[in-house]
Amino acid sequence: MAQDRPTASELFNAIADFLREEATPALDKADPRLGFQMRVAVNSLAILEREGRLGPEADAREHVRLKHLLGRDGTLAELNSELARQLRAGERDETDGELMAHLEATTADKIAIANPKWR
Repeated sequence: MAQDRPTASELFNAIADFLREEATPALDKADPRLGFQMRVAVNSLAILEREGRLGPEADAREHVRLKHLLGRDGTLAELNSELARQLRAGERDETDGELMAHLEATTADKIAIANPKWR
C-alpha cells in the first residue's frame, strides 16, 4: 500500500494546510481562544507527520548506536533502560565521548521531529 496516493504524509499536510489557512483565521475572528487551540492542533499534526516519516529511521539509528555503545543486543526500550540504569549507577557520565555523541545524535533526531525550526 506504500505506492497508494495520497500518502499518509500528504494527507497530514493537506489537513494541516486546511486547518492553518482556512479554519484558524475563521476561529481567530469568532473565538481567539479556539484559534489558539487550533494552532496547537495544527502543530501537533505536523509533529505526527514528521514522527511517521522520520521516526522509524531515527529509532533504527538510535538502536544501532545503543547496541554498539552497550555491547549487547536487545530492543530499543531494553537498551535505553540499560543505559539509564548505567547512568543512575554512575557507570557512565559526560566524560564518555561515545555516550555524548550518542546523546547528541538522538537529541538532534528528536528535535528534527518535534520542532525542526529550532536550530
